[in-house]
Amino acid sequence: MGGDSFIAWKNTYSVGIPKIDEQHQELINLTQRLHEACLSGTEAGRVYFKKAMHDLVNYVTFHFSAEEKLMEKIGFPGLPEHKKEHENFVKKVLEDVKNFEQGKAIVPNSFVRYLRQWILTHIAQTDQEYGIYVMQNQYKQVSDEPLI
Repeated sequence: MGGDSFIAWKNTYSVGIPKIDEQHQELINLTQRLHEACLSGTEAGRVYFKKAMHDLVNYVTFHFSAEEKLMEKIGFPGLPEHKKEHENFVKKVLEDVKNFEQGKAIVPNSFVRYLRQWILTHIAQTDQEYGIYVMQNQYKQVSDEPLI
């Protein structure tokens, strides 16, 4: 992505777990796609936005599940709070998706700005906590089984 990206991956977002970092990069890419759909303003853009919203919801569900399994596996003490953040986010996003599909007043641009703010804050702050926990406790592969 070029310098005009709405949202882009930075190495400072890394939690030090390659698979999680890849998933975070995909969340950022999906948010960028949603933003690009907002800019179109056409009916095709609206259809694209709807598909991108569904792609995001599906990927978020997959990613949050992977994160929570990892945190459970390593005994991360912040799991209950982290899981609650995930649940609140999913609830808000699903509500906005439903409102968009019903033609209610959801401004796609506001929705995408909310996503960007939440995702970047969550990755740059909240997710760093379990990344630090992994490093501090020197979790590595257990036998042939990767962390994630």
